[in-house]
Amino acid sequence: MSLSIGIVGLPNVGKSTLFNALTKKSVPAENYPFCTIDPSVGVVAVPDDRLWKLSAFSKSVKTIPAAVEFVDIAGLVKGASEGEGLGNKFLSHIRETDAIAEVVRIFEDDKVIHVGGGIDPLRDIGIINLELVLADLETVTKRRGSLDKDVKARKKEAIAEADLVDRLKVVLEDGKLAAAVLVHEEEKPMLKQLNLLTTKPILYVLNKKSGGKNLDEIRDARWDGLMKFLKNLNSGFVIVDAAIENDLKDMSEEEKIQMKKDFGADSGGVDELIKKGYDILDIMTYFTTGEDESRAWTIKKGWTAPMAGTAIHNDFKDKFIRAEVIEWNKLLEAGSYSRARELGWVRTEGKEYIVKDGDVIEFKI
Repeated sequence: MSLSIGIVGLPNVGKSTLFNALTKKSVPAENYPFCTIDPSVGVVAVPDDRLWKLSAFSKSVKTIPAAVEFVDIAGLVKGASEGEGLGNKFLSHIRETDAIAEVVRIFEDDKVIHVGGGIDPLRDIGIINLELVLADLETVTKRRGSLDKDVKARKKEAIAEADLVDRLKVVLEDGKLAAAVLVHEEEKPMLKQLNLLTTKPILYVLNKKSGGKNLDEIRDARWDGLMKFLKNLNSGFVIVDAAIENDLKDMSEEEKIQMKKDFGADSGGVDELIKKGYDILDIMTYFTTGEDESRAWTIKKGWTAPMAGTAIHNDFKDKFIRAEVIEWNKLLEAGSYSRARELGWVRTEGKEYIVKDGDVIEFKI
């Protein structure tokens, strides 16, 4: 399952620096707007200790983690929805992603130019989200116009879609994200077809700077307002120090932990960002393990065993007979598959079984 998260934000907030830290892949990160014109894509392994423990348990030759694509998208500016800066190109790149990581600067530094003239994360979020909203408003307005003929002809499907589009239009005209609209189950395929920017899950990435004046440490009215906004929106967020994460990207895990302690940086950082990015996509992981390979497979939450099998091969859905399932920690506790079977911890599950995060599965087809 290919999944991508677009890294967006105003110019000079640390997007490309964060991307470098995430992917260990070099992209321009100079201190001026529009240094990243074409999006760069990096495939990032999802940190998961469970997989490596299973690999050691099975003495696997190969270990393959779950992965998420991160797309570094050039800085958005006010007026992007009307083509300002490189707006139209940026918006089309965002449209191709599954979720958005919105980078917001929370550190003050006179040496790093901010296009807004000062640090105000709520203002920055407002600018970015408004451009996404305006782009979506244009999309739904055009779609509503194309439905008029069929609505007048009293075509049932057109009437249903027009009702959805009208509700979306009202919310977007109010400056709110389309995600705020209550969408009925039968309307979800119509909404998906619209491919709106503001229905995508958003993770807010608050970028701080070691040794700088950071809002999460100052905790003034700007920080309080930001926290209130995120709480009211029920949005996920993560605090990172992109510059330190980028400096440490080639170090071992032990060296990173020690250096972060020395700098007083947050211990979660990029790993927490990757995990939260994975979570907001409403996906989870199951495992296969053996001498040849231990692997983490990415599926949507709520998938049945036959559907989960399609992550390995499409044929698994139709050819599925049964699945042998055990929780990853129970397998490790047992010490071997044979012992786990003796204890009755390996279960035989059928087509209706809903796969759980952390299941170790062997499919029978």
